[in-house]
Amino acid sequence: MEAKPDVILRTVFLLILAGSVGFGQAKKQEPKSFEEYIRETVPARKEIDVFLNEMSWAQFDRDTGYILGNYMPHDGMDGSSTISTVQSNGARTSFMYKDRPCRINTYGNSFTQCHQVSDGETWQEYLAGHLGEPVRNFGMGGLGVYQAYRRMIREEKTGQRAKYIILYIWGDDHIRSLLRCRYMLIKGWNQKTNRTEGTGRMFHGNFWSNVEMDLETGKLQEKESLLTTPESLYKMTDPDWMYEALRDDLALQMYLYKNNRISDIPIQQLKTLSKHLKCPVDFDGENLRPSVAGLLEKYSFEATKYIL
Repeated sequence: MEAKPDVILRTVFLLILAGSVGFGQAKKQEPKSFEEYIRETVPARKEIDVFLNEMSWAQFDRDTGYILGNYMPHDGMDGSSTISTVQSNGARTSFMYKDRPCRINTYGNSFTQCHQVSDGETWQEYLAGHLGEPVRNFGMGGLGVYQAYRRMIREEKTGQRAKYIILYIWGDDHIRSLLRCRYMLIKGWNQKTNRTEGTGRMFHGNFWSNVEMDLETGKLQEKESLLTTPESLYKMTDPDWMYEALRDDLALQMYLYKNNRISDIPIQQLKTLSKHLKCPVDFDGENLRPSVAGLLEKYSFEATKYIL
C-alpha cells in the first residue's frame, strides 16, 4: 500500500519514546515452548461471540483488526466507569464545535483515543475548545504505528480528509507494527478484563495488517490481515490453526522471548535478521535475551522509518 504524498506532507508526527512495555503480562512463570504458549493463549469462542454480536469496547475492522465500539469500561480513575462511543463516521464521539468545518484529524493508539476518560474529556476536545473548531479522533487502543497509518491513509482518501494530521506514536507502538496478532501478547490483561468487564467486552488485538521483513531479500513488506471477515475470527479459537498462522511470526517470538515468556527462539532466523539489519547479536546463552531485545528494537525502528 502506498500513501499519497500530500497525506504525508500534511502529517505531524507526535513521537514519544518509552521503553517497550509488556502490557498485560501474566504473573511471572517458567517459560514455555513457543508452540505450548500459543496453544494455551487462544481466545474462547465466547470472546469472539461477544466481540462480534454484543455491545463491546471495539468492533471488527478488516484492515486494522478493530476500531472503537460502544461501551462503558470500568478502568477509569479509581476504577470509575467511562463512556466510550463511536460516531457513524468512525471517529470517537465529540461535542466541541462539531458543526463547524474540521481541519485536524488525529490517529494513534489509546493515548490518541484517550482511553480511561469519557467522550468529551479527550485532549482533542480540549484542543478544539482552544481553537474554536472540531478535532477528529480516530485513535484506538492497542494499535501500532502501521495500523494507525493504515487507518490514516484510508480516512484521508474520503470526504473526511483534513488539512492537518497528527499521528501520535507512543511506547511500544513501533513493535506492534510487526505483529500479526497482538492478542498473543496481552494474555494477562485479557484474563483480567474478562473477569472485571465480562468475557469478550474488551476483546481486541486480533489479526490485522502488519509489516514484516522478507528474510530472503532483507526487504520490509506490507502484509494484509490473515483474517479479513468477522466470521473468520473464529479460527482464532483453534489452537492448531493459530500455531500454523504464527509459527513463523519472528517479531512475536522475539517479544515473548525477551520477556522470558518462552524458552525457544529460531536462532538461524535471528542470525539472518541480524545480518540484514547490521545489528550484532550475542548468541551466548547468558546474553541472548537482552541481545534479542536489542535486535527487536532495531527491527521495529526500521519498520517505523519504512512506514513514515
